[in-house]
Amino acid sequence: MSAPRTRAQGGRGAGRYAPSPSGDLHLGNLRTALLAWLFARASGRRFLMRIEDLDRARDSGAGERQLGDLAAIGIDWDGEPVLQTERGADHEAAIRTLARAGLVYECTCTRRDILAAPSAPHAPPGAYPGTCRDRTDAQRAVAREAILPRIPALRLRAPEGVRELEFDDVVLGRTRGDIDDFVLRRGDGTVAYNLAVVVDDATMGVDQVVRGDDLAPSTPRQILLQRMLGLPSPPEVEYGHVPLVLGPSGARLAKRDGAVTLAQLRERGVGSGEVLIELATSLGLGAPGEPVTTARLLERFDPAALPRAPWTWAGPR
Repeated sequence: MSAPRTRAQGGRGAGRYAPSPSGDLHLGNLRTALLAWLFARASGRRFLMRIEDLDRARDSGAGERQLGDLAAIGIDWDGEPVLQTERGADHEAAIRTLARAGLVYECTCTRRDILAAPSAPHAPPGAYPGTCRDRTDAQRAVAREAILPRIPALRLRAPEGVRELEFDDVVLGRTRGDIDDFVLRRGDGTVAYNLAVVVDDATMGVDQVVRGDDLAPSTPRQILLQRMLGLPSPPEVEYGHVPLVLGPSGARLAKRDGAVTLAQLRERGVGSGEVLIELATSLGLGAPGEPVTTARLLERFDPAALPRAPWTWAGPR
């Protein structure tokens, strides 16, 4: 694992944490946020906060509580948090840029259609088979009429022959991922994650993305978009995908595992300081029962010494 490149404090470089306000942050989210903060601060970058609230169906209004929980364990950030819903004009401008270059097409397929369609040779399971890619204008008009009142999704026309992409990850090392004609805007009009995150990171000056390793497979798609839009991409942008937290059952930590949020733990008499101690211990930056602060953890932080395996949380002690 290589150390982050050093940036001058106050320079353009920035890291970020970008939660979805679908509910209170659990210990896995808090641990990832802490790592993103440590990576950014240790490399002299600013640390920014963005609430990814585009998916209104999943927005439970938890954004303010999430910010409060991050502050409670000692994470600070530079400037005001950005709401992704306020970035709509930039998202649509990016889609228009791609459309002018002939890189966008309408898609009327449902998820069921995609799963039922024959896959291209060597394509990964669930990859888009290109059903709508080469329709004529007349065929598109008929397909559009057939799905009313739903509207077509918009997909990126990936370059011919580009079906995978590799990148260097500061945690995972050399990493690859598949690319297909992925969605840019969904049929309900919501801009897709891959497009929004690329545009928002570039606009905010983010050049270091530290997040859970479940998102590593999405990164090649985002790098492709960066290149197509003329935005900074690796090696100018640094990616680090960190291990997730598992619950007592060995599955990914979730609310079904009981008291996993700060509010729930507080009800059991576990304070935010104790939570930070447990997170620090899980990262090899502290010892059980040893009081710590994020400033102290920053002094001890060494990316090369971080554990690479998931942390299994045994439950509140």
